[in-house]
Amino acid sequence: MNIHRPAAYLFDLDGTLVDGFRAIQASVNHVRLHRGLTPLPLDAVRAAVGRGLRKLMELTIPVGDVEANCAIFETHHPGVIAAGTDVLPGVFDTLNVLHASGAKLGVCSNKPLSLIHEVLQATKLAPFFSSVFGPERVPRPKPAPDMLLGALEELGVSTSESLYVGDMTIDVETGRSAGVEVWVIPSGTQSREVLAASSPQRILDDFPDLLTASFPAGSDSN
Repeated sequence: MNIHRPAAYLFDLDGTLVDGFRAIQASVNHVRLHRGLTPLPLDAVRAAVGRGLRKLMELTIPVGDVEANCAIFETHHPGVIAAGTDVLPGVFDTLNVLHASGAKLGVCSNKPLSLIHEVLQATKLAPFFSSVFGPERVPRPKPAPDMLLGALEELGVSTSESLYVGDMTIDVETGRSAGVEVWVIPSGTQSREVLAASSPQRILDDFPDLLTASFPAGSDSN
């Protein structure tokens, strides 16, 4: 069977490549403790993830200065990343195959860039990626197309031969705004039904499906 694959794969991070929600919960609750608040359960933290650190703080820490809360989070988070982050099933082996095949790989996440690098190093995923974009590298975070377009420019690949893979409706919005084919996996915070309602080009059952699902040859999502 001849499987056509894209020249470049761009990935969201949390919920797509890794499950870092325990680490995020630990840092959120560290900030809440600092502000005299009770801890939040994991599900409440998961529901607030995906639109950047500032939004996470706004949703989970209703008191104090938002920028100060972000700084407390960022100081605490590197110390819990290794213990609180797991590579999702099938991700390491799939990325290894794609990387060995010559595909160009990138990460585009609304997580602060320093923390993206911390996660990739802690999970040993860093060597797979030639381009890593966080909100500091672009004028606008996701769902704006800036990260995806910046990463593709850095990788030297056109939108028509690129795929963006995420786990949330914001990822579908982002891929659509960039004119890039977008596939999603219900491995993060949102159900298959919620993802389907946002009309991605494909919903994968498992991450390794990337190796067997054929990318539309010669397509242009613009």
